Amino acid sequence: MASHVAEGSQRGYIIPIGGAENKRRKPLILQKFAELCGGKNARLAIIPTASKLKETGQNYIDIFRDIGVDYCVSLPIEERSDSECVEYLQELNEASGIFVTGGNQLRLSTIMGGTPVAQAIRRRNAVGVHFAGTSAGAAIIPEHMIAGGKAGPTPREGGVIFAPGLGLTNKIVVDQHFRQRDRLGRLLSAVAFNPFATGIGIDENTAAFIDPEGMLEVVGSGAITVVDPSELSHSSMESENRGKAINLTNLRLHLLTSGAKYDINSRQVFK
Repeated sequence: MASHVAEGSQRGYIIPIGGAENKRRKPLILQKFAELCGGKNARLAIIPTASKLKETGQNYIDIFRDIGVDYCVSLPIEERSDSECVEYLQELNEASGIFVTGGNQLRLSTIMGGTPVAQAIRRRNAVGVHFAGTSAGAAIIPEHMIAGGKAGPTPREGGVIFAPGLGLTNKIVVDQHFRQRDRLGRLLSAVAFNPFATGIGIDENTAAFIDPEGMLEVVGSGAITVVDPSELSHSSMESENRGKAINLTNLRLHLLTSGAKYDINSRQVFK
């Protein structure tokens, strides 16, 4: 469950990005995120933990400064002990936006899961700080994170691997690089395990800007595939042998492009 929102407060946006977002030429997604966070006056905390490349944090600092943000800082959290650093926690407490880079989402969950930094991210989002994550940083947003699985269009028993996520929401499960890496099958497999959560498959250079009321707006050049399991009438997940294709009946599927909106709570599409 996401952190409780105190009376008089409003949750910040959560913004999963499908990866490979434009960074230098027409960085629409990153610009929109920066504007939400205060534009020139934003204070951005960048967490490059998912990446093993030392330059990742500085690269995003340079990108956001080119966009016009005066204050950006990278928090090089490489070990679990780094998540207790008082300086890093102070930066998070003063940030108006938190950005988590791509890489390996299991690095994120194993290094940050259950730490003071993870707790601070949840707490700050609950009082209005906006959170964006690209690729691995998108996958870790929900309570249940897709950590792996086979490519392909068909859902299968064992077709997805889960790990705990940050828990900024429990209403969606996110997959990224969606069309480019042929991940429909594993998103359907994820939804089949528990039809409570809506599946959100995000193409590259595409983002879901989800506001405090649960309204999702598509931004970017690709599409978002929404799998709505609210009327699912049958799943054979529990009875199929390992690796076998599964039956799913009465699912609803939407393909949404830039400007389309989807209410995660009512599960309605607005074009």
